[in-house]
Amino acid sequence: MKTIIPSADLRNKYNEVSKLALEEEKAIYITVNGRGDTVLLNQTVYEKQMAELELLRLLSEAEQSVNEKDLVDAKNAFDEIRKGIKWYV
Repeated sequence: MKTIIPSADLRNKYNEVSKLALEEEKAIYITVNGRGDTVLLNQTVYEKQMAELELLRLLSEAEQSVNEKDLVDAKNAFDEIRKGIKWYV
């Protein structure tokens, strides 16, 4: 179930709203005059979602490369990496 609060609560009861965001670990919807306006997330949840989004973007790019046959042989790739590493034996 969504947590919905009026903007006045955000303004007047910030500490309570912040505590709620930390406890619930989900979005809190802020309304202005009864209409959706803003979504509040605690920082940990936001950063986790951004990391997941970045991972999905990278996986999508990788899948597109595979579908387009834009591939590199693994042995050749590792050989090129080893050339760039001076300390590799």
